[in-house]
Amino acid sequence: MKEDSPEAQAVKVDADTGKVIDFVSRRSVQATPEEIEAVQPFAIQLVQDYGYPVEHLQTRPQWHVKASPSDTKKKYPIDIAVFSSPTHADENLYIVVECKQKNRKDGRAQLEDYLRLSRANLGVWFNGNQRLFLQKIEGAGKVQFQVIPNIPRYGQRVEDIGLYQRQSLRPTHNLRAVFRAIRNYLAANAVGMTRDESLAQQIINIIFCKIYDERFTKPSDMVRIRAGVGEPASAVAQRVKTLFSKVVEQYDDVFDKGETIGLDDASVAYVVGEIQQYSLVDCDRDVVADAFETFIGPSLKGAQGQFFTPRNVVRLVAELVNASPKDRVIDPACGSGGFLVEVMRSMWAQVEASGNELGWPEGEIDSEKQKVAIRNIRGIDKDSFLAKVAKAYMAVLGDGRGGIFCENSLVSPKEWQSRAREEVRRGGFNIVVTNPPFGKKLKIDDPSTLAMYDLGHKWTFDRKQKSYTKSSKISDGQAPQILFIEHCLNLLDEQGRMGIVLPESMLCNPSHRYIVEYILSRARIRAVISMPEELFQPYTHAKTAVVLLDKTTGIQDSDYPIFMALAKWCGHDSRGHEIPYDDLPEIIDRYRQFINGEELPFDHLGFIVNSREITDAIYLPKYYNPELAQRLAELSETHELVKLGDLADKGLLSVTTGHEVGKLAYGTGPIPFIRTSDIANWEIKGDPKHGVSKDIYETYRGRQNVEIGDILMVRDGTYLVGTCAMVTELDSRILFQSHILKFKSLNHEELDPHLLLALLSTPIVKEQIWSKRFTQDIIDTLGGRWRELVLPVPKSKLQRDLIAQHVDDAIGMRIDARKMSRKAVMEVAPHDDFDPTVDYDFLVIGK
Repeated sequence: MKEDSPEAQAVKVDADTGKVIDFVSRRSVQATPEEIEAVQPFAIQLVQDYGYPVEHLQTRPQWHVKASPSDTKKKYPIDIAVFSSPTHADENLYIVVECKQKNRKDGRAQLEDYLRLSRANLGVWFNGNQRLFLQKIEGAGKVQFQVIPNIPRYGQRVEDIGLYQRQSLRPTHNLRAVFRAIRNYLAANAVGMTRDESLAQQIINIIFCKIYDERFTKPSDMVRIRAGVGEPASAVAQRVKTLFSKVVEQYDDVFDKGETIGLDDASVAYVVGEIQQYSLVDCDRDVVADAFETFIGPSLKGAQGQFFTPRNVVRLVAELVNASPKDRVIDPACGSGGFLVEVMRSMWAQVEASGNELGWPEGEIDSEKQKVAIRNIRGIDKDSFLAKVAKAYMAVLGDGRGGIFCENSLVSPKEWQSRAREEVRRGGFNIVVTNPPFGKKLKIDDPSTLAMYDLGHKWTFDRKQKSYTKSSKISDGQAPQILFIEHCLNLLDEQGRMGIVLPESMLCNPSHRYIVEYILSRARIRAVISMPEELFQPYTHAKTAVVLLDKTTGIQDSDYPIFMALAKWCGHDSRGHEIPYDDLPEIIDRYRQFINGEELPFDHLGFIVNSREITDAIYLPKYYNPELAQRLAELSETHELVKLGDLADKGLLSVTTGHEVGKLAYGTGPIPFIRTSDIANWEIKGDPKHGVSKDIYETYRGRQNVEIGDILMVRDGTYLVGTCAMVTELDSRILFQSHILKFKSLNHEELDPHLLLALLSTPIVKEQIWSKRFTQDIIDTLGGRWRELVLPVPKSKLQRDLIAQHVDDAIGMRIDARKMSRKAVMEVAPHDDFDPTVDYDFLVIGK
């Protein structure tokens, strides 16, 4: 939904009051799920799609109908009442709309009661995902209800439903709700077809029928995609199936001969009833794209790295590459075609603007748009279903479907069909846009494929040159997204540019530094936008970034600005549910400011890092967050800003890690083996199940050298990285795992461990830890970057001593509390051997 569209404005929630402006009454009403998901969207549809005047509708105050024949107070409130005239009276009540929130499926009986006890003849049940249309039929002293394909438009009769001439079809502002209802109906009711991919294929087939029908029907003739009231489902389905045979012939580059409509008759009739009144050809491109993605998206579950890239990210990539109508564009992992469609729309907007300026007739502008699509847009995907989806997507919006090929991009072009080889050549494109498949399970291990790529070889680190060199040995296997980087660079001409979605770890982890060095040998990194972890959830937790590359050579030592941004919100949560927070539109605005040479506000939503400021080939925006640097600088007047690494270099601090004893050692004895989850709130809380034997303890105790006053910090994990605890008299006899750092003050006079614990726990240090923890596989790691942490040490000795004393007191009270709790537990059943100083939590029964 576009931010400036009427429906977006109508359901915009005021964050302060939790209310929304009702579309009909313009009153402020509580923004309940039912209101946002159903009442407001359908009220908008009644006006914009069905043509009912706003003054014929009533939402607030709600219209009431009788709860029983004897009810004189009219107890039942109606969500949306539609009247046959501007006069709101019982005798004019025409349509009753009952709304529920998305997780509610009840209400049909309630709707029938409303109709039974009112003058209304038509009813609608809608929950934001599904909808039902009912007609009341009265006769012989009975009231019955029948399901109808839709409700009439304003001015139509029920009998007119399905009797549409081509010229009477109208575009809509909100196909998303229609397509969502179709998908949910088919998932629940389609006979013999339950898989999302199969359902998606069927809706593509019917969409093509609809497009063909609109394009090849005279304005005054009746369309064939229609379903009338009382018309048998078999008749509707037969009309569609007959039409589809012509579609297969017309679009032989999309469909195979013999392909048919596989849905049962009732499902076909339902789909037709939902879409029959709309003109897909005349709809705004955004509207069709939203609807298409709503239906196709659930069929992409990511089994082969096939994640539907969210629209806001697609727009961001299109903005970064800034394609002109003369640019040749390719997506070598195009999936369902989202990137290509967005770039094509951008090109078309420029064609339209130019044509209007030159006074071209509309037909000539449309012709030029089609030429751009046919001549300049190319896409490849190895999945035949996705390639077909991409073709359908392009055809729905205009054309360009002929440039989509079903091939494996990463293999030799000799294995492709001849037309794909002719149309997709090395160095033949100005722009690449792509979100290549990624995932640990998708490793490419074919030696002949790996041999084609520099990044398919093993790389070795030259300590003298402090850089990586490609060896002659073929790698045992390589992730496809890494090979795609090289493949995309090969597709670009010498001045080409690339917008690509990459795993964030590739831009910062030492193990991937050879990839960054390879990229820099062939291109500039001009922009990096870090995405929230929720971006591809719930399908995968992969943390990603959007990267813009300019291909050129001989620029390793050049000096240039890099645009960076850190998106914290992406418009949906970890469950995939929409939320009203999205940083990407603001980041796009900041990037435009950057391109135009305007001054940036300089915060996480858009800032500049000079290429010479890049450290250790780390291209991670949060690592250079200017807000954090500014807050540290503001402390310099009152604090000494001391790096942990400098303390270690001066001999004031030793930093070591623990060891892994193996799961077989767990439960073998009473000595606590401390893991990352055992550290919380400055305390060490060992789990008795993970105790180890005295023999294992003796093996490691000398190397670990744990003493009272040492500080343990979580180095690797998910949300616990940076969590600290101090070793006390109750837990000095422990071992700890390798994911934990141990900080030992070697001079308590110069570096009080209690002060150090406080410093490591301050918000400004926690922020630094977050900025320096990089994702490796599925966990985060601080690695050796603990050395870069800047401690804000108060210049006042009195303040330092006071802080240390407060920490000492807090630790002491925690020790006393632990002793008292253990004493209370042991006193429940006194034992001769009870010792209040022993940590009985760590004892393993029977050992």
